Amino acid sequence: MKKLIYLITMVIAFSACTNDFEETNTNPYQISGESLKQDFNHVGAFYSSMLSQIFGNQVDHNLTNVTFAQHLATPTPFVGGVNNTTYYIRWNGYWAREYNNVMAPAKQVIDIAAADGYDVFVEWANLIRIVSMSRVTTYYGPILYTNYGSTESALYDSEETLYNAFFSDLDRIISVFSANTDYVGLNNFDASYGGDVSKWARYANSLRLQLAMRISKVAPDLAKAQGEKAMADPVGLIETNADNFNISLYGQKFHPAQICFEWGDTRMSATMESILIGYKDNRIAPFFDPVSDMSLVTDHPDWPYKGIRNGAELVAKDDRLSFSTIDVSFNDPAKVTKRKVMSADEVFFIKAEAALRGWAGAGDAQANYEAGVRASFELWGAGGVDAYLADNTSLPIDYNDPVATGAVNDFVNQITTTVAWDEAASNEIKLEKIITQKWIAAYTNEMEAWVDYRRTGYPKLPPVYQNSSNSDWGIIPDGEAIKRMPFVNSEREGNAAGVADATAKLGGPDEIGTRLWWDTGGPNF
Repeated sequence: MKKLIYLITMVIAFSACTNDFEETNTNPYQISGESLKQDFNHVGAFYSSMLSQIFGNQVDHNLTNVTFAQHLATPTPFVGGVNNTTYYIRWNGYWAREYNNVMAPAKQVIDIAAADGYDVFVEWANLIRIVSMSRVTTYYGPILYTNYGSTESALYDSEETLYNAFFSDLDRIISVFSANTDYVGLNNFDASYGGDVSKWARYANSLRLQLAMRISKVAPDLAKAQGEKAMADPVGLIETNADNFNISLYGQKFHPAQICFEWGDTRMSATMESILIGYKDNRIAPFFDPVSDMSLVTDHPDWPYKGIRNGAELVAKDDRLSFSTIDVSFNDPAKVTKRKVMSADEVFFIKAEAALRGWAGAGDAQANYEAGVRASFELWGAGGVDAYLADNTSLPIDYNDPVATGAVNDFVNQITTTVAWDEAASNEIKLEKIITQKWIAAYTNEMEAWVDYRRTGYPKLPPVYQNSSNSDWGIIPDGEAIKRMPFVNSEREGNAAGVADATAKLGGPDEIGTRLWWDTGGPNF
């Protein structure tokens, strides 16, 4: 089957750039366009490739949003230790990856599917476009979406325009999916939900809720309306792990495992060490491997895990290779076959915040908060969730770098909220609990964790130790965090007018310290 899909993909790619293909001599043993239409192969072969590109590689993901969210950190002093992780931008490839590998083929397959009247395939591709672009905009702000593929305009959408377009497109997508729950055309191509259109509808509805909460501070009325629409929709939300949206690895190794075990360029973060050990969080075992050198963990020998501070002052890569890797099971493609994009825990945490914000249909904040924690523990096979949720004393610990001399790379924990829910606490404290647990549960899909940190200020992450930002890409004041990635050089050079217009829509200079639209910097309530 893999060989067939590969062959199909190659045929489509070749035919796409050959206008008069059908007029040339045809090999009788070659797969023809008509035979590809059998069982929807002429459209279905696009989807696995598009979905596999949602997560970037080391440059696009691991050295950008993963380190900005402080889940993993690098032991490697790339470019003399002055790089993305210390707020000097060396790599900025996510834009090209998503436009070349998702938006371009999506446009092509939408045209083909629309011509043949395959509405579900059309909207499946449109949904994948939103998945991709809703992530790309968290890097840059204004992006090309409604004008993508236009021969008349290469102007970016403002973020306000973009989110309204997302919501409008989701209306149509969910309507088509809801009306076609018995459709079987996706079956041979859908490694996420096995062709179950109702589950795609549930994911699309959950995505609406996620995007609504993302803009809750800058456009509270729109956010509330869209969030309530998602929670009231009879199609439902992702509220069990059986409905989680995962992307198949299609037989490939989980990419962070390659970065960790083959290249030695990523390890547990010091922030993960501080929070997971301080909270006595049993998810630490399926997340990370313990160290073999107990001299690294003399401050907590019962929890033998050691992380690296994000933006650490690093001298040599070998100094910290003995720190905790991600769990070794990630290195086995037979054990780790997929990567999550949205899971039930995230939906429960969004509903918990929605309850604090008074959105109709959200339910009880505490019930949702605890359901989110339970769903995450279940997903990772971790025990002890009842004791964890009842713990009203444990706090994250201070961090000590056992390799550096003195206080270099060390930090003092700033988180003062415990895990246990406190109904008498202020909404601000309740929100901190919710977002801190949402941050932990986001492991392996850190992008929304970076969003939440910028949007709410939670969790209270330590600042990078080494801040290398300067006027080249914008200055991040000491103690603050990076806000965005700059527009890419290919666009600056090839679409200068579009970038100038996008910068005006951004509302500030094209620098890493300019806040995105939804990142107001104002109070949470």
